Amino acid sequence: MKQVTVYDIAKEAKVSVATVSRVLNGTAPVRASTRAKIEAIMHRHQFQPNALARSLSKKETGIIGVILPDITNSFFPEVFSGIMQEGQETGYTFFLCDTMGQYDKESEFLNIMREKRVDGILFMGGRINLNDCDEALVQEVMEHANKIPLVLVNGNLKNANLTRVATDEYAGTMLAVRHLIELGHTRIGFIGGESHMATTMVKMRAYRKCLREAGLPIREEWVLPDDFSVDAGNRQMQRLLSQTERPTAVCCVNDFTAIGAMKTAIDQGMRVPDDISIVGFDDIVLARHFIPELTTVSQQASELGRTAVQVLRQLINQERVKKLTSLSPRLVIRQSTASPRSE
Repeated sequence: MKQVTVYDIAKEAKVSVATVSRVLNGTAPVRASTRAKIEAIMHRHQFQPNALARSLSKKETGIIGVILPDITNSFFPEVFSGIMQEGQETGYTFFLCDTMGQYDKESEFLNIMREKRVDGILFMGGRINLNDCDEALVQEVMEHANKIPLVLVNGNLKNANLTRVATDEYAGTMLAVRHLIELGHTRIGFIGGESHMATTMVKMRAYRKCLREAGLPIREEWVLPDDFSVDAGNRQMQRLLSQTERPTAVCCVNDFTAIGAMKTAIDQGMRVPDDISIVGFDDIVLARHFIPELTTVSQQASELGRTAVQVLRQLINQERVKKLTSLSPRLVIRQSTASPRSE
């Protein structure tokens, strides 16, 4: 069977090849009736444009590279879901790379993406979340960004001046802590997050500022960094509950830590939120299915992904783009927070 070409489509539709090309690539407007006729003919012939030929003519591959640090952390798949939705609507496919938190893997994938001639790169996690990133790691990303449009998602590299899309984690933490204060809590702790990670430091600064503004004491024995896992929440809640004086509420670095903290509190006979209120961060899917349902801060993960693709497309098209596109977080109040018991 002869393979149908754009020339065959154009001949049958009685239009120019350029018009068929405009329908395929969306490079210019086409009259609705003409577009419908061309699309009907392509559908009837099950026409598939040659992606390689199109990439050579347009010098584009239609592929976006995505680097993320941990596919098992449900926050990142939620962001990627938004990336997929936005990208597919505009004709892109994706090259997804999970670095497993290893900086050498990031370097390897950056090089592979350059070899594959991806149209752009979305970079999440790893080195871009470090509070003080090694200069060589920064320079490497900058070198790639000079060759390929690149957007940092929820991260930054000091003095790199790269394009970023991020949820305002500082504002989000302020929402969480103010919520606890408005409920009447005066003894509030903070647990989880590695001290060398920028996201931890940002959230801790917001936590401390919120307490100072409310005239509340900052009890350093209630500020317990660790990592971002359920186990970290378990460990640090055990430390809090072993103290003579305990907080009545805890702000956690993320939802995994909050779930670990809740589990430990419940295992030790405490009632959440009657005996202790707990707030998470991220609003992962599990947050609304845990018992009690977790009060948390939504980073609007799907919208974050969609926005990142929109900004990257502007870079690819050589349009002017703001260096930082910031999304507003949202407090999601559920069952894990309440006013403290009167003692």
